[in-house]
Amino acid sequence: MFNMLNSISQGHTRRTIYFKLMEDHVQPRPLYCRINLSVPVLDRFFNDQDTRPDFRLSRESLKVLLELLGQDRRHGWGATIETLVFLFWLASGASCRVVSRVFGMPRSTVHRIVHRVTEEVVAICHQVIHLPRTAEDLEAVSRGFAGLARHRAFRKAAGAIDGCHVRIVPPSGPDGHCYRNRKLFSSILLQAVCDHQARFIDTYVGWPGSVHDSRVLRHSPLYRQALYPPPGHFILADGGYPCLQYPLPLITPYKRPLQGVGPQRFNSHHSRARSIIERAFGVMKTRFRSIFLQALEVHHTFVPQIITACAVLHNICIGAGDIMAPEEDTVEDVAEDEGENVLEAVSGAPWRDQLSAEVSALEEVPGDHDYV
Repeated sequence: MFNMLNSISQGHTRRTIYFKLMEDHVQPRPLYCRINLSVPVLDRFFNDQDTRPDFRLSRESLKVLLELLGQDRRHGWGATIETLVFLFWLASGASCRVVSRVFGMPRSTVHRIVHRVTEEVVAICHQVIHLPRTAEDLEAVSRGFAGLARHRAFRKAAGAIDGCHVRIVPPSGPDGHCYRNRKLFSSILLQAVCDHQARFIDTYVGWPGSVHDSRVLRHSPLYRQALYPPPGHFILADGGYPCLQYPLPLITPYKRPLQGVGPQRFNSHHSRARSIIERAFGVMKTRFRSIFLQALEVHHTFVPQIITACAVLHNICIGAGDIMAPEEDTVEDVAEDEGENVLEAVSGAPWRDQLSAEVSALEEVPGDHDYV
């Protein structure tokens, strides 16, 4: 009996020691997987080399992005590695198979990381893309547009709006033709408003490329909620939009043929200020050429999230002083046909005439500012 109890006691002690050793072995490892940090792309990153060739963001922009994401994961590959995988995928436009080889991780893992980090970046959208929050911020934007236009008549401009077509692989089936735009390629539309520094202050994305800019506008929260700009201010738009005073104040250029010198001068100053939105698109397209200059080979329902993530990263880079000059083939300056002429005749034309009169009467603002 004594021998049996002694054997049980010894067995219990051995099991206790075994589990104790297992606990001591497991506890120091917060991550359940490891990555080879010697792969070239990570070796360059961790040795403080320039990050823009691989990830299209400077180290300053990367730091801001990681702080905004604020992810301290106790599992997976870690926030930094997963963010780098996501950015490399965006920057290169490569397939998950190629990215998996570059980082030395399973392709299915790359797929999950890309979707997860995209969702996390979209989740911080309202922290990065937002309307002017104070009267001082709005005043700075208005002064900036007057400087861009080089005329005080535009001192109440509060933004510039336009649409951007993002190439996609169209869905199969009868709805695929809906994504074919006037330039005869399949796309999804991004509507955006930017400030005088080419920073996006409002985005709306998801409509098929065949839809006219004015229709996208009418369905956007910016138009339906009519919360911005405040009374007395307006947004600059091209001829693809209606000239409106309510519910969304939009000032468009005079359509051709122009009658007299006044409309010509107004259109010239208007174009100087409004073209900042084209520059914003051009800067973003240059940074993420592989996303915007070739068809996105992902499911079309995932495209709006990718576009929103790119807009968020664009703003982060602008704020960090990480500027890429747009290349000529990335800047579009082709307006669609005039939208909703009846609305223009009723609502916006008198205000535009008043601004045109101011342009003819007032002196130009000297170009003493350096804008993006």
